[in-house]
Amino acid sequence: MKILVPVKRVVDYNVKIRVKPDGTGVDLANVKMSMNPFDEIAVEEALRLREAGTAAEVIAVSIGPKQAQETLRTALAMGADRAILVEVDEMLEPLDVAKILKGVIGEEAPGLVILGKQAIDDDCNQTGQMLAALLGWAQGTFASKVAVDGDSVDVTREVDGGLQTVKLKMPAIVTTDLRLNEPRYASLPNIMKAKKKPLDQKTPGDYGVEPKRRLEVITTAEPGKRQAGVKVGSVAELVDKLKNEAGVI
Repeated sequence: MKILVPVKRVVDYNVKIRVKPDGTGVDLANVKMSMNPFDEIAVEEALRLREAGTAAEVIAVSIGPKQAQETLRTALAMGADRAILVEVDEMLEPLDVAKILKGVIGEEAPGLVILGKQAIDDDCNQTGQMLAALLGWAQGTFASKVAVDGDSVDVTREVDGGLQTVKLKMPAIVTTDLRLNEPRYASLPNIMKAKKKPLDQKTPGDYGVEPKRRLEVITTAEPGKRQAGVKVGSVAELVDKLKNEAGVI
């Protein structure tokens, strides 16, 4: 069985985001970029399934600019067998990403697709669900545990009321949550080996997709600064402030 893992190049989670002075978006000049953390978890889970003998091959795919090759090389250094870059210079909306991934899946025929539940740059949390709808496949979102059993996969999901376990008939889509696993670090020997692993380059046109802009960003602004806390002299004063100033009760 093949496992396909989509990965996205985003601003590193340790970087403090800066908004452009004109409010048109985030300043990406001289900013460290890395793999989306949820996608790192997806790569790790796919590698663990391969190491357990459940899968024979792990394929990483990224849809983005030429620099996304670095993100794919990270996935290869972690242990993925090969990679595919669908090169696109402009930012894509989740529906277009899902359509391109559908084309990749049509060529590769994986038994399982594992991807992060969301990207930390746009927080859309839509691609996995849209991809499942386009393919007509079962989906298990917000996974904190994945167990393949023959031609099905049990996915333990994190929901508001606790945990929910669903059994999906493969092929299926699984999106990862934070508590699924702890991604491994790529060792220096594996980083060197990754340079020799195959990385195919494609375009959206190869999959019959023409990206379209459906949304327009009107403005981008930094969150407001938090006000300093105050000490209160009694419970009554605390309740009064929560009710009349904060308006939370």
